[in-house]
Amino acid sequence: MKGTVGELGEFGLIKELTSRLTSTPAVRLGPGDDAAVVSAPDRRVVASTDLLLEGRHFRRDWSTAYDVGRKAAAQNLADIAAMGAVPTALLLGLVVPTDLPVTWATELMDGIRDECQVAGAAVVGGDVVRGDTITLAITALGDLRNHDPVTRAGAQPGDVVAYTGWLGWSAAGHAVLSRGFRSPRAFVEAHRRPEPPYHAGPAAAGLGATAMTDVSDGLVADLGHIAEASKVRIDLRSGLIDIPSQMNDIGQAVGVDPLQWVLSGGEDHAIVATFPPDAKLPARWKVIGEVLNPSALPQVTVDGAPWTGKGGWDHFGAEA
Repeated sequence: MKGTVGELGEFGLIKELTSRLTSTPAVRLGPGDDAAVVSAPDRRVVASTDLLLEGRHFRRDWSTAYDVGRKAAAQNLADIAAMGAVPTALLLGLVVPTDLPVTWATELMDGIRDECQVAGAAVVGGDVVRGDTITLAITALGDLRNHDPVTRAGAQPGDVVAYTGWLGWSAAGHAVLSRGFRSPRAFVEAHRRPEPPYHAGPAAAGLGATAMTDVSDGLVADLGHIAEASKVRIDLRSGLIDIPSQMNDIGQAVGVDPLQWVLSGGEDHAIVATFPPDAKLPARWKVIGEVLNPSALPQVTVDGAPWTGKGGWDHFGAEA
């Protein structure tokens, strides 16, 4: 569709966006009324919300609208999976300037819709507002399916730490893009469009996970939340963490130790969890550390020593 969102108008834009959506059995009433109705067989609803701001969380010269949609949905749906829940629905608040091409908005919605389909969820409603900067406000919902949520507070001394998914790929891709390059493509795409292992969250709950989170701000930072909530220390073993050869090549090219990306880079949305030491973990889970009694050391250490690199993303930090 040609033209801008200003020319199309609010209700025309809403009609165009919602016409692209699909549904799931969990959606009893989708877009078009004052509110949506989503079934909650468990009688508990897991909810998470997030904001994405152009220039802060995405750049239109780096990512297509479709990429932004996939990424926006992924980072919220991953939070649901990290609680051990199954994603069911997503709500979108969208702020756009009037001169934004309609095609950008529709491609954004296509990306959100397709990522929801990967996770088994659906877009059920939202709102659009005029503004100077593109902003997405996303709320994701999920169902626990009669299981207890896996929080950050259950890790016990003696547990092992394991992850599934990608670590450091998005940060390596960001480093590539920051230097004006577009390859290696796999790492650039990992930054533009993360691939959270959604099914791994509920699966981990079934495997007896004692604490869990997704890696959105960096492995050390996010495990720090588990350590703090559980009142334990977590020690990571760097030798157990796989670093792909191409990531090493990128690190050499830009002068960065790739372990920095693995431990401090966020936005891959891998799932990291703690498990009892006798848990039978499938091969997709990689054990990379252990949970210890609290000590005077920082709550997350690497090879038994404080991590001296960056601690992870902080929206109000000096580099934000």
